[in-house]
Amino acid sequence: MASDESPHDDQDIRLAIQRLARRIRSMQADDDVTEGQRAVLFALSKNGPQTLGSLSEHERVTPPSMNRTINALVDLGLVTRKTATDDARKVSLDLSPAGCDFTRETQRRRDAWFTTRLDALPAEQRRLLREVTPILRDLADS
Repeated sequence: MASDESPHDDQDIRLAIQRLARRIRSMQADDDVTEGQRAVLFALSKNGPQTLGSLSEHERVTPPSMNRTINALVDLGLVTRKTATDDARKVSLDLSPAGCDFTRETQRRRDAWFTTRLDALPAEQRRLLREVTPILRDLADS
């Protein structure tokens, strides 16, 4: 750590990133969807149909926990289950049309909120954010 840095500087960075992420996540199409449910919807949106096991692994939760999440999403009409024709034990999970609408509207709201906030910043601050974007991406991907 450089002599002009303090442990509080790192904490301030972490807290600011957490607050920003929480603020962005709050922009969603339906307040009845939990954070865990939303993560599953976006995983299905990004990766296409999945099995319960692959979703559990992706979200790092147990299969019983994922099953509860999927049941809630099916009850909300956001996810569909489809049994494989060749193996009744294999079930594919995918977004329903309402689930697709939810993810699109949530993404639209997040983009609109963030774009509005970025546009309000002075040009120099926007330039600095563009410069640190690769660093933030590396941190997020680590």
